[in-house]
Amino acid sequence: MNEFYSGRFLILLALLYVLPVSAQTPPSYTSADIFLQLKKLKVLGSVLYMAAHPDDENTRLLAWLARERLYRTGYLSLTRGDGGQNLIGDEQGIDLGLIRTQELLAARRTDGAEQFFSRAFDFGFSKSTDEALEKWGKEKVLSDAVWIIRKFQPDIIITRFPEDSRAGHGHHSASAVIAHEAFKAAADPNRFPEQFKYGVQPWKVKRIFWNTFNFGSGTNTTSNDQLKIDVGGYNALVGKSYGEIAAESRSMHKSQGFGVPGSRGTQLEYFSLTEGEPIQNDLMDGVNVSWSKVEGGAAIEAQIDDLLKNYSLAEPQKSVPALVNLYKSLQALKEGYWKKQKTEEVQRLIEACSGLWLEASTGNEMAVEGDSVRISIAINNRLGVPMQLSKINLDVLDTTINMDLDKNRNINLQRTFYVFTTKPVSQPYWLEHKMGDGSFTVDDQQLIGKPQNDAPYQARFDVVIAGTTFSFTKPVLYKHADPVKGELYEPLVVVPSSTVTTEPSIIIFRKGEKQAAEVEVTVTANKKFTDYKARISKRLTYNNTTKTDSNFNMLPGMQRQYMFNIDNGMLKEKEQDFVQAFVELKNGTEEQPAYLNLNNIRYDHIPYIHYFYQDAVKVLNIDIKTVGKKIGYIEGAGDKVIIALRQMGYEVTVLEEKDLTPFKLSQFDAVITGVRAYNVHDYLEGKHAVLMDYVKNGGNLIVQYNTANNISSVTSKIGPYQFAITRNRVTDEKATVNFELPNHAVLNYPNKITAKDFENWVQERGIYFAEQLDSAYETPLSMADPNEKEQKGSLIVANYGKGKFVYTGLVFFRELPAGVPGAYRLLANIIALNKKKGF
Repeated sequence: MNEFYSGRFLILLALLYVLPVSAQTPPSYTSADIFLQLKKLKVLGSVLYMAAHPDDENTRLLAWLARERLYRTGYLSLTRGDGGQNLIGDEQGIDLGLIRTQELLAARRTDGAEQFFSRAFDFGFSKSTDEALEKWGKEKVLSDAVWIIRKFQPDIIITRFPEDSRAGHGHHSASAVIAHEAFKAAADPNRFPEQFKYGVQPWKVKRIFWNTFNFGSGTNTTSNDQLKIDVGGYNALVGKSYGEIAAESRSMHKSQGFGVPGSRGTQLEYFSLTEGEPIQNDLMDGVNVSWSKVEGGAAIEAQIDDLLKNYSLAEPQKSVPALVNLYKSLQALKEGYWKKQKTEEVQRLIEACSGLWLEASTGNEMAVEGDSVRISIAINNRLGVPMQLSKINLDVLDTTINMDLDKNRNINLQRTFYVFTTKPVSQPYWLEHKMGDGSFTVDDQQLIGKPQNDAPYQARFDVVIAGTTFSFTKPVLYKHADPVKGELYEPLVVVPSSTVTTEPSIIIFRKGEKQAAEVEVTVTANKKFTDYKARISKRLTYNNTTKTDSNFNMLPGMQRQYMFNIDNGMLKEKEQDFVQAFVELKNGTEEQPAYLNLNNIRYDHIPYIHYFYQDAVKVLNIDIKTVGKKIGYIEGAGDKVIIALRQMGYEVTVLEEKDLTPFKLSQFDAVITGVRAYNVHDYLEGKHAVLMDYVKNGGNLIVQYNTANNISSVTSKIGPYQFAITRNRVTDEKATVNFELPNHAVLNYPNKITAKDFENWVQERGIYFAEQLDSAYETPLSMADPNEKEQKGSLIVANYGKGKFVYTGLVFFRELPAGVPGAYRLLANIIALNKKKGF
């Protein structure tokens, strides 16, 4: 993916405030941006902020540290936010983690910090520090934090949360535990010594703070005896206050609904010293952040002062000769951390001051293994600084050019490259291997901590300026024009010659009944195939079938479908299985296996996301009965329940605002609202009466959970009687479920629900339970997390007129796509509630 936003390139983007047209557009720098970066050359200090998730970070503080104090500032999010809730689509789990990774990078491009991750997986809300550390693998995640500290070498560490219950939940408090232990372990040569062979050394952080907070609602952890710093100032070079920058950064977390208004004026941040050297008035008390800490640094600082004194906002190119001299002076210093950092910063400033445009792009979004990709190279010396293009290196191209770059003259080259079949596909590095229960598997130590992959193709331009050769590396990007959005840049993705998908995502057979279904295997060609033979195999545990296509002639983008019949007899005694597909493509001696599917995630606020996985059809052979046929579904913020309902045999009609009329609703055996429907559809408040009339006349209204938090809370009435939506939940997916009303129809008709139906649930039992219930509501179930009192609000049922009303916080939106049999059986019973006579 785009190296501009990873590794060393991230630093410059973070520090030079830019407004890209799209998420991948190469940045442009104003003279004010450059001047801010010149000022930063004088500062040799670094700060690492640590928390658990994307959106946990204090963006105002990060912006202030990076742009006002000019420290090298980083945010280590232990997880990628995979277990969160998605307000912009139906992506969950790994997909959501990929989205939130890119949202964090977009936030960092805005506030000026850098981004890091550990291998920890966000397995969902956790009430226990111990549970989080156990599932993540404490030593594994601790080693990641130590590795990042040893590489980043922060002078101080700041945590968002404390190590106790004030943190809010287990991931938060666990992140503070990891930070505190890593603070000590990073300096201990006996801790994780295997890291030293990769070039790091023990690193002693001066002190660690907790950035205390006042989140309202009784969660004020600040006090007047803590260190207080005003971070609400205005940065004239950026043209915004730090509160305004922070709001733009925070608002990048769109999948979590964290758009916030900008703030101006004094904004105090509070800090409690956790461990380390005492302080008087400042976070960096006793930390030397000047060049005097480096041997020979006084001369370097004098050169920087001259650069700042003589800098021309109108003609930044005039600073290039002095920057080249500064670069050579830095090169003459002894090897060290700050020599490396500042040398890279100066090189990037030379590029920015000269207005040098270097671009490598392609009109193809995909580079296909076994095919060719045409790459265009564009060079323009826009401000006319004397320079020569020495060489261009790109994949197998290594060309010596030795030509002068005249002022504002375009140089365009095009080359076609063969994409070797050994070229790795563009898989996010943390998804290359099967993950553990609570963390990703990454074998390459050098990858740990990186936010994303480097670009698969990179162009290196060797340019001679004032007698010194500089190598500028640019990622090859997919560049195209949209009629509405204009010029767009996105990542170039390496893909196999063909991809394989299976449909449907899930098949449900009724145990005891002989049933059959069709599985569709689709092969998509990503390159031209001529005179190939294809063997397509469908595989179950106890049944394999192969079809041969002797005339597999395909053009790029074409698809071919192959149908396979399966029946529940193929599962034998298994309650569940998977159908997988494998394809062998042969042309003479060439053989190309295919089994991966390419998943694309596209939103305007982040770069396109691509990753690969082996598609499969989940097959359930379960004892399930359904009553009723027609369901109206009001979609919420995004879930995949509709797919499951159709596989259960229901006819599902998606309802919009105009459809919520008495006549339309009367056609349905049940009406179900998707997750957070009342949070995202204001019109539902005005439809309360018509929905209650539907229930009163014999209907069954089933409301899946809605949120009650500072992002979105339901203000409208939902049910026929009063109840409150809370933040209560049961996060232990193995928590015992008690049957409070064992004879209730929801536990008996048409399926007998037992404890077995709550086995193998994923991530959690339920969220946003109901409380403060009117006496008309019945609570058939109760459950609790360890050492907590029983909760009865996961499923509430009320009679109203001739019909039924149900509110449930049980996470059907997770369990149904995961193929949990009991979730299907219980949902069938909920749908059948108004069909059971005599109840």
